[in-house]
Amino acid sequence: MDLSAMPKPFSNPHNCASLTPSELEALKTSPGFISFIRDLPVKPDTTHSPQFLGLNPFAGAWPASDYGKDAIVGVVDTGVWPESKSFEDHGFTNIPSRWKGQCENSIQFNSSLCNKKLIGARFFNKGLLAKNPKINLKKNNSTRDTDGHGTHTSSTAAGSQVEDVSYFGYATGTTKGIAPRARVAIYKAIWDDGAYPSDTLAAIDSAIEDGVDVLSLSFGFDQTLLYQDPVAIATFAAMERGIFVSTSAGNAGPDLETLHNGTPWVITAAANTLDREFHGTLALGNSIQITGLSLYIGNFSAAAHVPIVFMGLCDNLKELNKVRNKIVVCEDKNEILNEQVDSITTAKVVGAVFISNSSDLYLFFLQNNFPSIIISPVNGEIVKGYLKRNKFDAKATMYFRTTSIGTRPAPSVDSYSSRGPSYSCPYVLKPDVTAPGTSILAAWPKKVPAITLGSKNFYSNFNLLSGTSMSCPHVTGVAALLKGAYPHWSPAAIRSAIMTTSDILDNTLEPIKDIGKGYGPASPLAMGAGHINPNKALHPGLVYNVGVQDYVNLLCALNFTQKQITTITKSSSNNCSNPSLDLNYPSFIAFFNANSSHGLSKTKIIQEFERTVTNVGEGATTYVASVTHIEGFHVSVIPNKLVFTEKNEKLRYKLKIEGPRKMKKDKKVDFGYLTWTDVKHVVRSPIVVTSL
Repeated sequence: MDLSAMPKPFSNPHNCASLTPSELEALKTSPGFISFIRDLPVKPDTTHSPQFLGLNPFAGAWPASDYGKDAIVGVVDTGVWPESKSFEDHGFTNIPSRWKGQCENSIQFNSSLCNKKLIGARFFNKGLLAKNPKINLKKNNSTRDTDGHGTHTSSTAAGSQVEDVSYFGYATGTTKGIAPRARVAIYKAIWDDGAYPSDTLAAIDSAIEDGVDVLSLSFGFDQTLLYQDPVAIATFAAMERGIFVSTSAGNAGPDLETLHNGTPWVITAAANTLDREFHGTLALGNSIQITGLSLYIGNFSAAAHVPIVFMGLCDNLKELNKVRNKIVVCEDKNEILNEQVDSITTAKVVGAVFISNSSDLYLFFLQNNFPSIIISPVNGEIVKGYLKRNKFDAKATMYFRTTSIGTRPAPSVDSYSSRGPSYSCPYVLKPDVTAPGTSILAAWPKKVPAITLGSKNFYSNFNLLSGTSMSCPHVTGVAALLKGAYPHWSPAAIRSAIMTTSDILDNTLEPIKDIGKGYGPASPLAMGAGHINPNKALHPGLVYNVGVQDYVNLLCALNFTQKQITTITKSSSNNCSNPSLDLNYPSFIAFFNANSSHGLSKTKIIQEFERTVTNVGEGATTYVASVTHIEGFHVSVIPNKLVFTEKNEKLRYKLKIEGPRKMKKDKKVDFGYLTWTDVKHVVRSPIVVTSL
């Protein structure tokens, strides 16, 4: 074929084409050919959070950045519902002159739907159509969101303030994005019929050319090498252009090594809970009221108290059918909550109470098509005691739509959040941070069901979703705030500021817990450096900067070929004279398995890391290092004091970890923290030692 005659839709190196096998082989021999990636399925990862993060109008990141004013946030996702109040532009000034993007006219999406808030809207589906030529998109070949995911994520990052919102009476109040005065540009590359790398590449390339400041990508590719990962390839160009990229870790937790988007030049977000819960109340006939978890959106149909009965495991459908006119109490043992919900649904009982301590399951069963409440085993004993004492006359009723703020402990890393180390680059500790991701309220398309219960659809302008897809735009919004406060900071400096100022303690002042590990302390492989703190990130004290060549040195040390490195960098002259796995990153991960035949030999090994920090504080200052104890390992810092004489001065230090050649079999992961402190700042980096 005549390549010179092919149109070039974008002025960037990531053009996409649909080729036959023979055409691909011919293209490989053409001048300028770099690489190809087969189109594979893309995996999307799926309001109180600004307040939970400490954002307020009086001090900190919001006033310092004027709420992210004029930062341009690009979101690659399922599109947008432009009529949502979260994209209204009241009070917005003219669109920044640096913006080069457009709002496409298309089916059911007129360009006039864009405004000074929603400044860009484009869609990409050539890869989808090439893979599935029989798909008919005539009714929705546009940027309009028919899924909801993109509307939710973009409004989470940068939605305008909207009064009097709720999810069917839950989470009532005012909602806004993390950077409410930022501009939003939407790039639809994920469709109801699927999504492919070629479309996501084209979308990210367009966002780069359009002039976004921050990119939000709540999707990823599992078990993919960096030079085969479209997100890694496209975002390298974004990083070179000074664009900050936020990505989601994935929803395959709580097992280790399940994380995607382990790309070293982006930030990768895990997901945690808020201090907010949604409740229902079981009112017993003796006037005792038991509160439990529920998102039931209906009303309890009984006008008065109805009989209530204990049915144990609720595993006998025949017996359940006999008591369908009563409230049924089920006791979850061995994490069979899902089976119990199925049984109750089939039996069509009037209501159900589940006694469960299953932290991994309850999130998925808060909302059923029958009135239901999940209560703790402690409260379960109260209910069982009442039923035992009133065997033939036990009655109760149920109430719903209660929202509770101030739950403790919070935040906790949720069980679904994917864990590191990263498959694509294990030598850089991932995830980077954790952010609110569970039960996040944000905008939703008016004509897309917010929930389907049984055969009935329910609609809402705002929806509650959970996933690292929801935590990612929280980090995006924080980056937009920092970009507004420090326009000239590099993506690495912004990432460093977010990481080193994150919190490792919850609202009980105890270490943040990991729900997926029985509420034990969360390791950095679950939560990265900690829970994001936007106000602290505004004044990080020190930052770890990384340049393009530093990333190239890492790619060289990964033993990639020049062709593979060129696939990522788009440069034919990659300098591999100084390969290094030791990236100047605000975290450390050391592997003590060594694949050694010495087993548990007493022989010790030392792993060394070198770092350069830049003083971004007010001026002359002295930082002193401290390291938390990691059992079985000796960690030292040389020097342990950094004396800065001026702002923007750079100083180096070395961190040494000495330990056994191979960790004990029963100890796969251990961790601690390196903390640099001066009079005003605390700069913390996680340290992980692992045998994985």
